[in-house]
Amino acid sequence: MKPTAVRAFSGTVLLSAAFAAGIPAIPALAQGSQSPQAHAQLNDGQGKPLGTAALAETPQGVLIQLRLKDVPPGSHGLHIHQTGRCDPPKFESAGGHYNPADTQHGLQNPQGAHAGDLPNVFVQQDGVLDLDVVAGEVTLDAGPNSLFKEGGTALVVHAGPDDYESDPAGHSGDRNGCGVIERQPAQ
Repeated sequence: MKPTAVRAFSGTVLLSAAFAAGIPAIPALAQGSQSPQAHAQLNDGQGKPLGTAALAETPQGVLIQLRLKDVPPGSHGLHIHQTGRCDPPKFESAGGHYNPADTQHGLQNPQGAHAGDLPNVFVQQDGVLDLDVVAGEVTLDAGPNSLFKEGGTALVVHAGPDDYESDPAGHSGDRNGCGVIERQPAQ
């Protein structure tokens, strides 16, 4: 698929792709490469599967390919959270946004942004979200910004949009979906 839009935000690049129907299988990322890979199964607060995220290390950061369905239409905040737990129904166990540099929140905040701050996503009336985004401030390798730090990390979709400025979380509201980021098993 060809990207239909490209936007850059403080080390994060968003690629939106349109597709005909259903949730396509996520292609193997960097298959055969030595790049670390990961995945997350996102569920809603009642434990219903929403879809998956595939993650791969790239020279620009971590590519996240998110394929979800049954997401409420509208704008939603999308963040990497600091703890690899997704206890329903509110997913508070995922903690705050992933912030290893101890910055303020917001892609437009002069004191920000968190490493886990990502651009808002927009879901059409069909409830399908098909998104590729590069998180430029994190890594799947070892190091201070590793998503595989002790305690892990999670990917969270919020009920409303992030305002990109308000500390600590951008007023993006409840957590509608959550998935623990896990290492991809060796093939």
